[in-house]
Amino acid sequence: MSAAISLATEGFSVDLLEKNDKVGGKLNILEKDGFTFDLGPSILTMPHIFQALFDRVGKNMADYINIQTVEPHWRNFFEDGSTLDLSSDPVIMKQELDKLGPNTAKEFEEFLAYSKKLCEITEQGYFAHGLDSFWELLKHYGPVRSLLEFDVFRSMDQGVRRFIKDPKLVDVLNYFIKYVGSSPYDAPALMNLLPYIQFGYGLWYVKGGMYGIAEGLQKLAEELGVNIRVNSEVAEIQQHGGRATGVRLLDGTVISADIVVSNMEVIPAYKKLLNNEKEAKRLQRFEPSCSGLVLHLGVDTIYPQLAHHNFFYSEHPREHFNAVFHDNKLSDDPTIYLVAPVKSDPTQAPPGCEIIKILPHIPHLNPEQPLTAEDYAAMRERVLIKLERMGLTDLRKHIVCEEYWTPIDIEQRYYSNQGSIYGVVADRFKNLGFKIPQRSKDISNLYFVGGSVNPGGGMPMVTLSGQLVRDKILADLKS
Repeated sequence: MSAAISLATEGFSVDLLEKNDKVGGKLNILEKDGFTFDLGPSILTMPHIFQALFDRVGKNMADYINIQTVEPHWRNFFEDGSTLDLSSDPVIMKQELDKLGPNTAKEFEEFLAYSKKLCEITEQGYFAHGLDSFWELLKHYGPVRSLLEFDVFRSMDQGVRRFIKDPKLVDVLNYFIKYVGSSPYDAPALMNLLPYIQFGYGLWYVKGGMYGIAEGLQKLAEELGVNIRVNSEVAEIQQHGGRATGVRLLDGTVISADIVVSNMEVIPAYKKLLNNEKEAKRLQRFEPSCSGLVLHLGVDTIYPQLAHHNFFYSEHPREHFNAVFHDNKLSDDPTIYLVAPVKSDPTQAPPGCEIIKILPHIPHLNPEQPLTAEDYAAMRERVLIKLERMGLTDLRKHIVCEEYWTPIDIEQRYYSNQGSIYGVVADRFKNLGFKIPQRSKDISNLYFVGGSVNPGGGMPMVTLSGQLVRDKILADLKS
């Protein structure tokens, strides 16, 4: 959608083809038994990236998308019964950090300065110029600056531990890796820019549900003349002489095009749409991110101890991440992300009821080590028991409505690579944290957007990828 809007703004005639029955991709919605479930993303950060789509055509984003801040950012629950809130208010934040010891607030302040520095250097080049590889990074920043300022010799966890001593706060800051579905022990220290992105740009919610972003972008796209076709699955990107000539839909319809932009993840696109297993194999180092066991629960009670966003931590975080990213197992003791949107928006559920969205990270699909429906069902039970033990009394008894997704459902709905949620895993040894380049290597007028290409997964980065692909297309046409 971002690419369509960005190109239409420049005068291109754009057709947007969507496999499913509504636009938005993984930003999706379900209304069931009086509950409104945001099926995909639940956190909005970096709203200025979305604002840029509207600014470029002289529109006010507030006329299309109604956002509001969330406070606290989120609440952290630990096995010993303690909690820690992350807040945008520095006074409240210091009070919370003081629970962890007299020096913790100072350590956090130093860490956040480090996080800010990482964020600023990334925005100046990688984001602003759409750098697509480590070699482009070296060329832009220079080798010394690239190696030192990007903290390339450390993992994310090692970067956190440079500043933070308290193990609970280490776990909290490490779990910012949730935004990109990776492991803090494998991801490069650059990922420590994520806390500053949240504290610097705020954490937001869309009034009426996160799907309001998709609706606002759809309205803008249509005003700009984008021809949106839903229930229009692309079966093939047609090509001749090293150029894409258009696409063939599942129903046989052929649409000619001068330029094709695909937001199917790149490896599945080469397999399904281009019938090019050789190129798909060449890209295998860009492994899929983790997937998730997604539970959308409607419950007939209110849990007052919850904030809008909540994390229930594993007592053994390294074992949890190893299970997901190295052993292809369902964690015995996962860290659980839990969203309770009724805290900010009571209209999402019937009176006296609550929405509990639960997302523990789990391995992506692996044909060599398949997990069964029984494995996923047992994981669901473990997760619910853990939440009950950590304070959500009788949660299972209060469930009156449920939507339950496994990686198989995610793969079938979105054709994501092996059921991944966030595109490509950030791993400093496998891919230096980079994603796949946006330009096709062998088809001159084919481009890619979405979570599997740079700058990566999550709504802001995916939206930015649509703007960066516009810049690449314009530069290529000029040259």
